[in-house]
This record gives sequence, C-alpha cells and structure tokens, in this order.
Amino acid sequence: MQGLFFDAEPDPVRIVLRFLVVLLGFWTAWRTGKAVAENWEGYGRIVVYTLLLAFVMRFLHHALFNGGMLDAPLYLIDFVVLLAFAVVGFRLRRTDQMTNNYYWLYDRTSSLSWKKKD
Repeated sequence: MQGLFFDAEPDPVRIVLRFLVVLLGFWTAWRTGKAVAENWEGYGRIVVYTLLLAFVMRFLHHALFNGGMLDAPLYLIDFVVLLAFAVVGFRLRRTDQMTNNYYWLYDRTSSLSWKKKD
C-alpha cells in the first residue's frame, strides 16, 4: 500500500512535490479556519469546508502520486489533520476578534482563548 510519506523507490522530485502538496493542504486549512472566523461563522462551517478540502487532498494524492482516491482510512487521517489546522487558525483569528473588537469586555488569556473582564 502506498502512503503519503513513503514509496518503494524514493525519488527526490516526488519528495519535493509531496512536501509542497502537504504544505499547500496545511496552509489552505489554516486559511479556511481564519476565513470562517472572519465571517463570524461557527465550527460547523469549518467541518464542512474541511471535508471538502480533505477530498481535494485525496484527489491530488491520487492524481500526482497514483494513491488511493477512495481510501476511507487515509481520507479520515487527512480530514483529522486538516481539521486541526483549520481549528487552530479559527481560534487564533476569533481570539483576535474578541479581544480587539470588544476590548472592554474580554481579555486575552492565551493565543487561542479569552476571558470575560471582571
């Protein structure tokens, strides 16, 4: 079975191409989370967009590396990893929104959270 990070014959061009595809997927998931937060949408929208993004990443893997297009376990792994990046991007942007737009109501507690002022 061919995976995302290994081949029977590692080729330098394929390694670079795989790295670029993975980087593109992570960056797109990150930007998706930020875009959803900027539109004041919720987590449900992130899940829907990440399901579509995971399908696109499976297609890229199939088209470029002859991997499994409809391989459910790999699709699930792609979805979970991309969802993690999307949620972190969402939380970073939402924390900025809440603490900058409503500075009289909320204080930043970390990069990913805020609390109500006393």
